[in-house]
Amino acid sequence: MARKRPAQPPPPPAPVTADMPTISGILGAGDEPVVPSEWALVAYAGASLGRIFPLRSGGSLIGRAPDVQVALLDGEVSRHHARITLVAGQVWLEDLGSTNGTLVNGERAERVVVLRAGDRLAIGGHVLKLVAMDPLERAFHETLLDLSTKDPLTGLANRTRALGEFQTRFGLSVRYGRPLSVLMCDLDHFKQINDTHGHGAGDFVLQVFGERLRASLREADLAGRIGGEEFLVILPETDLGGARPFAERFRRTMADTPVPLPGIDLIVTCSLGLAERTPGDLDAGHMLARADAGLYRAKVEGRNRVCAG
Repeated sequence: MARKRPAQPPPPPAPVTADMPTISGILGAGDEPVVPSEWALVAYAGASLGRIFPLRSGGSLIGRAPDVQVALLDGEVSRHHARITLVAGQVWLEDLGSTNGTLVNGERAERVVVLRAGDRLAIGGHVLKLVAMDPLERAFHETLLDLSTKDPLTGLANRTRALGEFQTRFGLSVRYGRPLSVLMCDLDHFKQINDTHGHGAGDFVLQVFGERLRASLREADLAGRIGGEEFLVILPETDLGGARPFAERFRRTMADTPVPLPGIDLIVTCSLGLAERTPGDLDAGHMLARADAGLYRAKVEGRNRVCAG
């Protein structure tokens, strides 16, 4: 099955009219009527705690489907739960007929609602705060998030977050009968890179690997560093028919694009093991073990290849 690409958001709500609140109304009485450099939702509770979801001009979908811009992985969240729209400096929220509803400051949103900076949205087990970002505000939230969830070297999710997210997504896949694939990835001959070129070069190789991996992911995908040179990639709404081409494309990207080190362009390859959730997977650990078995096979068969477990 082909990996789905994000759908274009639906058109925005009705056009702004003279009787609608202005940007000064959104920011609060007495504030300067300036448009913030960025609007964002910040997760104050739930599995995405601390995460920043920048809101793009036009519309952003909220839900647990792979094509949304604000991905909330929770069984109480509908696939396309709500839409949040920026138009003429105003922020609008529309519940899209979700099963469990959307609360704005504790009250259920029954129609299109104008939001103000500081409003809190309760969606499933998540609480999101609308923030009018400035550079200082963004730096503060990003620092908190980085300290708790990110691997400082690669910028990918750290081990705790990656394994926790995999457990959550496995549960959602079982509950709703949706496809889920996972990749285990290991850099080939990484010890030799460190021994030959030094640990600084090894760290740079890991940074480049993290950048390339992030660039290959959809919004709903997640990649994390779970060991020294070992990585986990979670692909929701993806079966083997979509996961294998993704893995092969990324493998070729690494092999065909040398990593520039002082005095040398270093060829760095990786091996990948993949697994799709099947009814025989009794828990997330069983599925992860199959991907790890695929990775072991890829190593034994010569490295720089993709094998299913």
